[in-house]
Amino acid sequence: MKKFVQIAFLLIGGALGLVFLPPLYELLHLSSNPWLDNPYVSVALGALLLFTLSFAFSDYFVKLISWMEEVLFKVPVGDLLFGTLGLIIGLIVAYFLGFAINSVQFPVVTEVLPIILSFVLGYLGFRLGFRKRDELIQLFTLRSNHTKKKAAEGAEIPEVRGSYKLLDTSVIIDGRIADISETGFIEGVLVVPQFVLTELQHIADSSDTLKRTRGRRGLDILKKLQDERKTNVEITDEDFEDVQEVDLKLVRLAKKMGNDTQIVTNDFNLNKVCELHHVKVLNINDLANAVKPVVIPGEDMQVVVIKDGKEHNQGVAYLDDGTMIVVEGGRSYIGQAITVTVTSVLQTSAGRMIFAKPKDD
Repeated sequence: MKKFVQIAFLLIGGALGLVFLPPLYELLHLSSNPWLDNPYVSVALGALLLFTLSFAFSDYFVKLISWMEEVLFKVPVGDLLFGTLGLIIGLIVAYFLGFAINSVQFPVVTEVLPIILSFVLGYLGFRLGFRKRDELIQLFTLRSNHTKKKAAEGAEIPEVRGSYKLLDTSVIIDGRIADISETGFIEGVLVVPQFVLTELQHIADSSDTLKRTRGRRGLDILKKLQDERKTNVEITDEDFEDVQEVDLKLVRLAKKMGNDTQIVTNDFNLNKVCELHHVKVLNINDLANAVKPVVIPGEDMQVVVIKDGKEHNQGVAYLDDGTMIVVEGGRSYIGQAITVTVTSVLQTSAGRMIFAKPKDD
């Protein structure tokens, strides 16, 4: 790269010498010298001068090019493509506006304003194409599908806009999302950000056996989702370098993708963060709680008390679906199967808890 920069300096110096040295000779009254007032000599002097300067400044240019290269490699291809397309459209609009400006009789306006318009409209075009990439893709996709269906069936079909479901790390590792998806209860496109995949990979590469198993399970679940839903699972390279927390990245990505985007999770804390940011969230635990059998206070059930509770003289039992039952006065029944009477039920996004007491009491 350093040699490339030096060669570029050499060529640019030759071009600048050819353009600017002859007027400089006239200004210094040296144009009568046939050795100096020669295009070949001007090119050689300009090239030699900038080539010499390249040894002092080439390192800075190499660092600048490396930094730009690193930034461009991180930008998704879709964002770069649509941003460049918007830049070209902005410059074309500025070019045509320049014709109208040329009719103005003020030299300052006709020379300066087109340059300013080119910068402003080019920048706005790039930002518009960069930020509206997903909407443009969705617009063209919907129109294409609409045209195909209309041509095939010969009737007008209303467009249906699909929603996006962002999957977080916890819900992928949990695995129930694959079973729910298979039943068809989740519609739209499942989106897995690259930073979630990176976190899954770190967990799968962990030295801790349990974490490693959970990470590999999450990767297997993703593969299962792709095989079952085929094109309905997308991986996006969108990232936010200024944010370290994966949960906050998910929230920002959901806001950027639009109001129809929902985050699918079973993380109670992420659920609360989404509510604070007014982002739609689907909690798998809420769904699981909704389809659990209804337990009514006063109902009797058979349970096995397996351990102590947090409070004095409490015992803890579990249903087949993992629901915890706190048995008041159940400590003395540890290891026994007893009949309990439900006294109350506590339902939250973190799960469901049943409070009961032994029927004998």
